[in-house]
Amino acid sequence: MTTTDAPSALDLDKLFAARLQAARARPYLATALFALHTVESREVPTMAVDRYWRCYVSPGFVARTPVEELAGVWVHEVSHLLRDHHGRSDRVARQRGLTGPGERLRMNIAADCEINDDVYGDGLARPKGAVYPSTLHLEPGELMEDYLYQFRLGSRTQNLAWLDCGSGADGLEREWDLGPDGAHGLSAHEQDAVRFRVAQGITGRPGNASKGWKRWAEEAFHPPQPWRELLGAAVRSAASGPGAGEDYTYGRPSRRSTGLPGVVLPSLRRRPPRVSVVIDTSGSVSDAELGSALLEVAAISSAVGGRRDLVTVLACDAATRVVHPLCQAEGILLVGGGGTDLRAGFAKALRSHPRPDAIVVLTDGQTPWPSAQPACRTVIGLFPRDHGRGSWSEDNPDHVPRRPPAWARVVEIG
Repeated sequence: MTTTDAPSALDLDKLFAARLQAARARPYLATALFALHTVESREVPTMAVDRYWRCYVSPGFVARTPVEELAGVWVHEVSHLLRDHHGRSDRVARQRGLTGPGERLRMNIAADCEINDDVYGDGLARPKGAVYPSTLHLEPGELMEDYLYQFRLGSRTQNLAWLDCGSGADGLEREWDLGPDGAHGLSAHEQDAVRFRVAQGITGRPGNASKGWKRWAEEAFHPPQPWRELLGAAVRSAASGPGAGEDYTYGRPSRRSTGLPGVVLPSLRRRPPRVSVVIDTSGSVSDAELGSALLEVAAISSAVGGRRDLVTVLACDAATRVVHPLCQAEGILLVGGGGTDLRAGFAKALRSHPRPDAIVVLTDGQTPWPSAQPACRTVIGLFPRDHGRGSWSEDNPDHVPRRPPAWARVVEIG
């Protein structure tokens, strides 16, 4: 091989000029863009990332691609990492039993559709060959997981076999990956710190970000949790069960009145359900869990239709001190810190007028439970505890509390 035939070295000046242009076009992504460590690789088709925030770059791709398009590729690749596409792909693969490179290619394509939907324009050029939802005749504005349901590899994707954004996009390790022990990788804590800084930048100046990035930033601060859907479903089920939220009214007579001339019978009317939330504020519940409990209260309000005036919050350790209407949630003081006996919370909730249609208890389970089933449905959200190695109570560190009673619907939180 002659000297003129030798492969050219990576043009770092051009590559970094493109990164600077990307940061100017999307300043809220600057922290993430400059957190990436570049690795020259002749095995990579274009540019690719791994889950440790390394960016593998093909020298030939950089040489033949204009700076404006390279800036778009920088933003595209870092978007895979910020949106945790590798972790999400791993979860989807486990849940749906997806295996093999073909399924990982589908995940890469679906992730690209999520990113490319609204990332370009406004100072950021569209790279050649970029995949959009419209490429596959799909609707814009959806997530990777949604797109995976809507297409299969076939005639519409046969020209995308070259697509490879690396293990940072689909979770499948490549032969060029340096792995967890390689140099210049970011730890999980460092990755979270980068995501937090980017989310701060987006929420601080929301007018500069697209809808997709605004949605991501909101979820970065309050990530959607599987248990929240379960808790919401359990609350809705309890609040809408037979007898819950029902009352008689003469405002609209019953149709059965026609069979009894001269007699007016009331009809059964469904009213919005009332919910009492009992929050365990004993010493065994951490401040972080109390903060999470307030977020769950907001989710509970949404689960029953958003009527905050119909949700009350009771802070309880061994006694229940104050009942707060949710319309004053910003000022709720979760006072406690002593021992635990949530039976006091149940009693106070059931004595309230009007009585609740459902009681939701947020606790670590370190409490005695009522001996009899309350007159309304009960949902218990349990904060996680490792009972298998012995769980502590306020009086006995080796005590393992018994499970909540069978008449309650139990949802594990976290």
